[in-house]
Parts: sequence; C-alpha cells; structure tokens
Amino acid sequence: MTQPQAFLLDIEGTTTPISFVHKVLFPYAREHFESYLSLHNESPEVKTDLSNLKNEHSKDIHEGNDPPRLINPYVYWLIEQDRKSPALKSLQGKIWEHGYKDGTLKSPIFPDVLPAIERWHHLGISTNIFSSGSVLAQKLLFAHSEVGDLTRLISNYFDTGVGKKIEQSSYERISASMKVDVKHICFVSDVVDELDAAADAGMATLLCIRPGNHPQRSTTRHRIISSFDEIVP
Repeated sequence: MTQPQAFLLDIEGTTTPISFVHKVLFPYAREHFESYLSLHNESPEVKTDLSNLKNEHSKDIHEGNDPPRLINPYVYWLIEQDRKSPALKSLQGKIWEHGYKDGTLKSPIFPDVLPAIERWHHLGISTNIFSSGSVLAQKLLFAHSEVGDLTRLISNYFDTGVGKKIEQSSYERISASMKVDVKHICFVSDVVDELDAAADAGMATLLCIRPGNHPQRSTTRHRIISSFDEIVP
C-alpha cells in the first residue's frame, strides 16, 4: 500500500468492540430515553429529532412495515432493528452525552488503535472517522475512551449526513470535504459492502477482522488485517 495522506476509520468492529455498542450503548439509550424526553422535550433540537421520527414512522406505515405506535415503542423498535435512522442516532447521541459526562459510560478502544493513530499523526497522516452514529456520538466516544481523550488526534468526523456507508458517492463527498484526493485515502472497516463502495470511489481499503465481528462474505478485493499494527504506511 502506498503511503496514504489520510485514514478513514469505521468505529464499530474496527476501533471499538461491537459488544460495547450493542450491550452497553443501545441498552443505556433505551433505559434513559423516557426520562431524557421528559426533561428535554421542549429543546428545539429534540423537537427536530421527534419531527423527523414522525416522518420516518409515516414512511414505515406507507411501506407496510407495521411499526408500533409513536413515540417510545417506535424508538425501541428502531433500536432493536439497529436501524440507521438519523433521527434515532441524533437522540441516542444526546442521551449518551449525559452518560459519558457523569462517568457512567467509558468507551473501550482496541489496544492497537491509539499507538497507530499516534504513529500516523507523527508522519503527518490524518485520522478521520466515518460511522452511522451521529457526529456527536462519535466525538463523545473518542473523548471519553478508556485510554483517554483521543479527539486531539482526529481531524474529521462524518456520519450518514454525507450518505449511506454502502454508497460510492458518500466516499466521494468525504474526499471533497477533506480536500484530499480519493486515491490518497485508506478506508478501514469490518464490513465488505462498505469497503466495496469506498474502493469503487477509488480509495484504498482494509478489511478489519476483530473478535466478535459479524461474519463477512468471502472477498479477495480487500487486504485483511486483525490489528492496526499491521498497517505500515
């Protein structure tokens, strides 16, 4: 792999164990959703999220998905499906913010991640994040990790506001936003379909295999790694 000017990293299953998201963050958001809404339902940002959820609910009805009623049952239903809903992700980020700030939540980071991004930083290679979680949720996770605040080492954060992670155009938009030619960016993820989209855009790619990750279909298109120690730019 030629030396990239930037790394673009997925979070879940790449920098952070999948179990933290599904066994800690999702249950925390579900448990605190009702109390958070009762305290913040007049917030303009929360009102926007709720309005977007209502629109999504109407779409689910129209498409015959038989969603439960608004608001709480529908939100719990979306969480159980791991729906990549921008409104849900936005609300979850706001709820997690309280947990991180009071010390209840601390995000685990694979031990090879911090040394790698410090190494890249010293080489003048930027580290950037692309996740389906909101930008707020991404920043909170890296600011409150078990190995300290990593945000000083991260240049940009992208969520599905730039597009879906399985769409080529999303990676082209990220390249344009970063002002780095797409061929000089390396995307690291645990999901083959995401890597295919990035490769179609012209990015270098690495398939990250971690303990607990979901099985992926066989592919020879992407080099496989199990640790960031294997990334030698």
